[in-house]
Amino acid sequence: MKAYDREHGTGYGIVEIEFPKESPYGWNNYPHDYWNIWVRNAGPGPYLEEPTLEILSKEHDVVVFKHCFPVSGILPDTGAPDLSSSEKRIENYRLQYEALREKMRSFPGTKFIVWTGAALVRGATDEGQALRAREFFEWVAGEWDEPGDNIYVWDFYALETEGGLYLRDEYAKGPTDSHPNAGFARRVAPLLGQRIVDVIEGRGDE
Repeated sequence: MKAYDREHGTGYGIVEIEFPKESPYGWNNYPHDYWNIWVRNAGPGPYLEEPTLEILSKEHDVVVFKHCFPVSGILPDTGAPDLSSSEKRIENYRLQYEALREKMRSFPGTKFIVWTGAALVRGATDEGQALRAREFFEWVAGEWDEPGDNIYVWDFYALETEGGLYLRDEYAKGPTDSHPNAGFARRVAPLLGQRIVDVIEGRGDE
């Protein structure tokens, strides 16, 4: 972002926020947690010391948010979706994402960018979970994200998997460690920066 500012004479900046913090809320940043903090406990004051969208939208023009890779450990659906459930199931994720979309659209002056969830390496999951993860993230990018509003997607999952089901072994820290390695991070970080710039400059739907 600094390099882009120097080259183009812009004044964009980016601030990293650990969200939510390890304490007091707990280090959970899954669909349930964003819904819990931003929708169920919305308001002008923080919830368990975490900023609500009412706070963030006043301080930032663009809000980018992501999930840690355990988001891909998705269990089978039960047939009884529950908006307030913290269980990692597609049926719950969809309800939470739909509520989040409605909430984010209520702040038309702020643009939002959500990463598709991070994939798991083959040694840390099974085919059923991997298929469910792909199904959900493809739904996020292909159906949930609609053109013409203030919400955009960065398809991190597609970069990690390149059309497969798993985080590619050569992009992972280890055979059972789903953290992306430094080489992969160096390659894709500029793509995230460009995506943010594109959203800022009105090219988010292109």
